[in-house]
Amino acid sequence: MKSPLVCVKDLTVQFTGNRKAKALNEVSFDLAQGEVLGLLGESGSGKSVTLRTLLRLHPERTTQVGGSIAVAGHDVLSLKGGALDQYRGGVASMVFQEPGLAFDPVYTIGQQMVEAIQAHDGVDTQTAQHQALHMLERVQIPQARRRFDAYPHELSGGMRQRAMIALALLCRPQLLLADEPTTALDATVQIQILLLLRELQKETGMSVIFVTHDIGAAVEVADRIAVMYAGRIVEMGDVAQVVRQPMHPYTQGLLASTVSAEDKGKPLLAVPGSPPDLSNLPQGCSFAARCAQATHQCQTEVPLTVTTGVCTLACWHPVAVSQVAR
Repeated sequence: MKSPLVCVKDLTVQFTGNRKAKALNEVSFDLAQGEVLGLLGESGSGKSVTLRTLLRLHPERTTQVGGSIAVAGHDVLSLKGGALDQYRGGVASMVFQEPGLAFDPVYTIGQQMVEAIQAHDGVDTQTAQHQALHMLERVQIPQARRRFDAYPHELSGGMRQRAMIALALLCRPQLLLADEPTTALDATVQIQILLLLRELQKETGMSVIFVTHDIGAAVEVADRIAVMYAGRIVEMGDVAQVVRQPMHPYTQGLLASTVSAEDKGKPLLAVPGSPPDLSNLPQGCSFAARCAQATHQCQTEVPLTVTTGVCTLACWHPVAVSQVAR
């Protein structure tokens, strides 16, 4: 059996600045070559922290990381210096939520792309410029030569996001990390970016971890979905299985709160309460205070994570299939 491209095992992240906060708690998952995994959950559930930890972007002085991360044979948590620099961009790369913050405002798009290519591939300037222009065209940026010489602020939000995707793919990474890449865009542009990402993923065969609040976007792009809550994966499985037969009460609540045209005139549903304080997590299940099915066991014991077939679940009282709302 072929080894997975990504293997995350018991990943724990704790921030130790002015106050301690346990952002990730024993997160484990594998990702096959060419597979797309969508991470779903409310703000503060650990989705973006997971991506940033995969790239080692957290400040080491105020971050404690436990567990293990293997990507394409690299022990990510032990990488240092030049090896870490080559890993970032060459093996794994990231598309950020706000590309305006990812680009340096005093350099043109082209200058930043050429610098990235030369840092990883060591080619001459002319070759690097040719590769950068080709990538801008590949992400369907019109008048690529003109955008190559433009500064980040001169591009629209959609064009900046396309340029960010081009920058992330320049050095042919095996793993692309996409942190809510469509959140700040208009609805029509969101669809264009999602379709572009899926097209590029199929074309290159790269693996993708895609963070989103939008269940519809996850269904469109992902092969599997992992639902996160308070730093843990509470449910993970194939897209169709998770969407049609959610087993965790939190997953069921997320799906029930999704608005569609069919729900016109119906009252909006929401998951009651709010996520727990990560600096003071409850003794048992973190979702117990918001769960209608919670028992004393839920309040006092952390649920075991159990994998059955292709489904992973952390819940003492899963929702029966017959109870799932259609």
